[in-house]
Amino acid sequence: MARKLDDEIKQTRPFATLAQEAMLSVERTAAVLGHAFADALRAHGITRTQYNVLRILRGAGPVGLCRQEVRDRLVAEVPDVTRLIDRLEAAGLVTREADEHDRRFRNTRITRAGLDLLARLDAPVTEIHRRQLGHLTETELQTLIDLLATVRDGL
Repeated sequence: MARKLDDEIKQTRPFATLAQEAMLSVERTAAVLGHAFADALRAHGITRTQYNVLRILRGAGPVGLCRQEVRDRLVAEVPDVTRLIDRLEAAGLVTREADEHDRRFRNTRITRAGLDLLARLDAPVTEIHRRQLGHLTETELQTLIDLLATVRDGL
């Protein structure tokens, strides 16, 4: 049987509303899933957000993306994408150069080292997702995906 949120967070009073309980449950679940994922990435010297940027740039291909494009595709907003990319560049995982069509923009591209890191992480990340969500059926996963999309669409 699934644990109830109030037991997990040791809440002794009832939630003010069902919406409050749902919101806290989403936040708690995201935190639990996120911490486990962050721990796995830490061994490879990157954060969840850096991993997200590398995946975005791998998907962009050799053309790369400008900073704003990367920012717009991130799963979670970050306050300073420039510094985030600076750290990845210092680690040799990305490069930046002026856009050939508009010199005001700098394209960011994933390097061979960045691609190699993602290749090493592909199987472990798939395994993390399996461990975290593998107890759900495909129907339950699709329902979860649809419900979360419905929540985002309502905002």
